[in-house]
Amino acid sequence: MMNVIYNSDNYYVVEYPAQHAYELVDKRSARGTFFQGDFAEKFVQSMRSAFAEEASPEQIDDFLGNFDTLLNVPVVCH
Repeated sequence: MMNVIYNSDNYYVVEYPAQHAYELVDKRSARGTFFQGDFAEKFVQSMRSAFAEEASPEQIDDFLGNFDTLLNVPVVCH
């Protein structure tokens, strides 16, 4: 099972509860990454903080852009 927790024109974030993991995909570059473990927990805590501030989609996309260097897996079919 998966839950889309964020979806914009530029990014989407998917939660995989059974694996305690998150996937971040940059739609423009068709690249993504999979966070699991401690890093996944820190990532989602940061996202929750961004959402708690009622940030605009542009602000959230800017936040997610900080992870672009980690997006090293090409998205072939999703």
